Amino acid sequence: MEVVTTKYLYLLAIYIILLNHQIAIATENKDNVLFPENLFSHKGKTSDLIKKVCDQTPNKDLCLEVLLSEPTSEHATLQDLAMISLKVAASNATGILTDVKMMIDDPDLDPGIQQGLADCKETLLDAEGQLEDTVAAILGNSKRDVQLWLQAALAAIDTCDASIPGDDDVLSKRSVAFRQLCNIAVAVSKILAKDGA
Repeated sequence: MEVVTTKYLYLLAIYIILLNHQIAIATENKDNVLFPENLFSHKGKTSDLIKKVCDQTPNKDLCLEVLLSEPTSEHATLQDLAMISLKVAASNATGILTDVKMMIDDPDLDPGIQQGLADCKETLLDAEGQLEDTVAAILGNSKRDVQLWLQAALAAIDTCDASIPGDDDVLSKRSVAFRQLCNIAVAVSKILAKDGA
């Protein structure tokens, strides 16, 4: 059992290292608040599997854009598609967390808002951890846990939103994007569970 756990932890560590490199590239373009442009450059064809997944999401266009963001996505498995969607969701969560950390340091900010941001920061850290747990559950072929961790990540972003007053700020817009990205991963995981893949 320990050998299997070590294997998954090793794979997760590699994934996180690669994800950090992608995040560094993505955060260079701060003009696009919701999704960095360079994250979604694709030229490939849309596979039937990607169409099947995206037909089950509320935002089909975004789903197609996300799942086609990897050059190899045309030949991807459901597990690959889940990892692609989680990578993009994790990048978005990291961007939100970066913004929160910068806002907390603003000395002119109302103390109540600063406290809300501090609370939000904690729940965002939880959401990042839950996305990592989702990756581990996918690698471990634990379909039930995938759904649980994704729901926990969505609940964490809801808690973050509730911590900060107003709904027209940059963080609220990014949290909407985070939910949409997680919904793609939810759609993939539901198909995984249904197909027994």
